[in-house]
Amino acid sequence: MRKLMSLEWRKHRLGGLFKGVLIANLCILGLMVGLLLSAEDGDFSTWTEAMQGLFLFCKATFVVFASVVISRLVIEEYRSQTISLLFMYPIPRRTMMLAKLMIVFIFTFVNILLSELVLGAALAAIIHGTHHFAEPLTGELVQNLLAQAGLNAVYASGIAMIPLFFGMRRKSVPTTIVSSVLIISLTSSGFGSLRLENFASISIALCLAGLFIAWLAIRRVETDDVVG
Repeated sequence: MRKLMSLEWRKHRLGGLFKGVLIANLCILGLMVGLLLSAEDGDFSTWTEAMQGLFLFCKATFVVFASVVISRLVIEEYRSQTISLLFMYPIPRRTMMLAKLMIVFIFTFVNILLSELVLGAALAAIIHGTHHFAEPLTGELVQNLLAQAGLNAVYASGIAMIPLFFGMRRKSVPTTIVSSVLIISLTSSGFGSLRLENFASISIALCLAGLFIAWLAIRRVETDDVVG
């Protein structure tokens, strides 16, 4: 499986995405610093609020990145019908599809988690250096934030699979990417604690929905008309 994933990664030149990942992270950090410096009284006044804002931007960014990876690995091959040639290889179709979707999940999870940790540390250093918060950054608070970061990465990696459903229905790259933007907009819009993603049950449900969609794609790949 690892060899198959490596072959798919090199075939689609996904390593080129890391330049975009770096640029996106710099933009997120710059945006967060700008928001903190321009925040009015009561906005971003605690470590938790600042880090949750950072986690939100990381999640939104890499769910969209995941839709690009899905488009390259799956949708584009169905759209151009090159998937039918790929399935002629002596490798089970389900194994092939599983490898593709594992790349998407791992790419999303690793990039979100690393971005949260690296940008979180950078943001914490900036906040600490400017004495922006009167609230101390305690060990207990750091542990809670790390737990939130991990859960956010897991939930987002599952949610990132949902655009696969819309992309496969239309065999459309734009539909895949636009659907990811709409999903992020719907779950992240709101005020303060009223965002849908702040309800654990909704995040879990969306994550499970995404994993179910991935499972269906793997299950149906043996019987679906790949050139239809």
